[in-house]
Amino acid sequence: MADTKREIERKYEATEATGGGEAAAATWLPGLSRVAGVDRVVPRGVTELDAVYYDTAGLRLAADSLTLRRRTGGADDGWHLKFPVATGIRDELSEPLSDTLPDSFAALLRSRVRHDEVAPVVRLLSSRDVLHLTAADGSLLAEVSVDTVCAERLTGDTAGTTATWTEIEVELADDGDPAFLDAVEKRLRKGGARPSPSPSKLARALAETAPVRERKRAKEQKDEPHTAGDHVLAYVREQVRAIVDRDPAVRRDLPDSVHRMRVATRRLRSAFKTYRKVLDREVTDPVGAELKWLAGELGVDRDQEVLEKRIGSRTAALPDTLVLGPVQGRLQIWSAAHGTGARRGIIDVLDGKRYLALLDALDALSADPPLRPAASRAPEKVLPRAVLKDYRRLAHRMEHALEQPAGAERDVALHEARKAAKRARYAGDAARPALKKPAQRFAKRVKAVQSVLGDHQDSVVARETLRTLAIQAHAAGESAFTWGLLYGREEAAADARERELPQVWERAADPVLRADLKR
Repeated sequence: MADTKREIERKYEATEATGGGEAAAATWLPGLSRVAGVDRVVPRGVTELDAVYYDTAGLRLAADSLTLRRRTGGADDGWHLKFPVATGIRDELSEPLSDTLPDSFAALLRSRVRHDEVAPVVRLLSSRDVLHLTAADGSLLAEVSVDTVCAERLTGDTAGTTATWTEIEVELADDGDPAFLDAVEKRLRKGGARPSPSPSKLARALAETAPVRERKRAKEQKDEPHTAGDHVLAYVREQVRAIVDRDPAVRRDLPDSVHRMRVATRRLRSAFKTYRKVLDREVTDPVGAELKWLAGELGVDRDQEVLEKRIGSRTAALPDTLVLGPVQGRLQIWSAAHGTGARRGIIDVLDGKRYLALLDALDALSADPPLRPAASRAPEKVLPRAVLKDYRRLAHRMEHALEQPAGAERDVALHEARKAAKRARYAGDAARPALKKPAQRFAKRVKAVQSVLGDHQDSVVARETLRTLAIQAHAAGESAFTWGLLYGREEAAADARERELPQVWERAADPVLRADLKR
C-alpha cells in the first residue's frame, strides 16, 4: 500500500521585488520571523531535484489536475501521485524508487488511462532552497521553499522546448492550522510575492512549453449552455466525470466513495430515462443497462456499510442491562463475513474488462451524443415536461402505497415510491441550471420525500437482518432478547416514518411547485 499524506500548500511568484531567487532564501524572503507564532526561521540548505512527469499522449492526467512523477534528490526519492482535493490541497501518494510504474499507481490511474500507456512528458530540474518556520517549542509550523525551476518538454511538436522560473512554496506542517498560511501570505505579499496562477509546476511547464495553437485554445472560453441538449449533456458529462473521479477513491477505500460513485451511476441512468426526448434511447438504453449492473455491484458494499452503521449505532445506544449475551461479538462476526467479500468484489469489478468497456462507452456518448430533435429547443420548453412526467410517476406510486394496509405489501409499495422519488429529484437537479429556483424548490421537496422513504426502507432491511441474527443466536444457545428488542425499535421507527410521510408528501405535491416549473 502506498504511503499517503495530505499536502496543504500555496504557491507564489518570486518577483524582482522579492529578489527573484538570486540570493539565498533566508536573506531575501521578507521578515517571516515576524509572522505570528513563528519563533525561528531555520535554513535547511539547498537540494537539487530531478523529476520526470508521466502522462498519456493526450495528457489525460493533466486534464484532471493529477500529477504522476518519478523524482530523485531530496529525502523523498521515489514515485509520487497527487490527487486534487480542493484549491491548494492535494493527497500525495508515494512509492519507493523503481524503474517502472508501481502496480498500485497503475490501478489508481486505470479509470483515466484505460488502454493507453503513460510515458515521460516533462522533466523538471529544481534547485530548492528550504526554510523551516518553527514555534517556540521547536515544532514545525510550515516549510517554505524557493524553487528555481528549469522545465523541458519531452514529447510532441515542442519537444526540447524549455521554460524557467522561480517560485515560492509554503507547505503547512502536518495537523497545522490553515489560518497560519494566511499570515504567511500577508507577509509574502508585503514583500512583493504574488499568488501563482498555476496550480502546480507541471501545469505551468505544460502551458509554457505548449505549441502556440494550444495556448490559444486554452484561453478560449467555453460557451454557456443554451439549448435543452446543452443542459442535459452538461449534466450527463458531470456524472461521467464523477464516476471516473471516484474510481481511485473507491480503490483507496476513502469514506463515502462507494456511495458517491453509485449515486453518479444512478443519476446518469435516470437522466437517460427522464430526458429521452433529448437523447436517443436506442443508444442510451444499452449504456443504461451497464450502469445498472455497475450500481448493483457497488450496492453490495454500500448497502452493507449502511446496514452495519445502523445496527451498530442502535446497539451501542442500548444500556448494558439490555444487552444480553455476546451481542457485540456476533455483530462483529456478521460484519466481517459480509464486508470482506463485498470489498474484494468491488475491486474485481473495477479491474474487469466490462467496467473499462462501460467507461469507453460513456466517453463515446459524451463526445458524440445521440441528440434528438428536441435537443435543439429552448430548455424552458423541454425540461419542465420531462420533470413533470417523472413527478406524475411518483404521484401514482405514492397514491398506491398510501392506500395499502400496513404490512409487507405496503413496504414494497413504499420502496417503489422511493425509487420514483429519487428519479424525480434527480430530474429536478439536472434541470436546475436552466430552470433556476423552481427546479431547486421542486428537487428539495422531493428529496425530503425520498429521505423519509429511504429511512423506512433501511428499517425494513435492518429488521430482516436482526431476525436472522436472532435465529442464529437462539440456535447457538444464546439469548435472543437484545435482537428482539432492536427489531421492535426498528419497527417503531418505521411506523413513525409512515406517520410522517403524508405531510412531507403534501408539501412535495403542492400544485404551485409544478406551476412554477412551467413558467
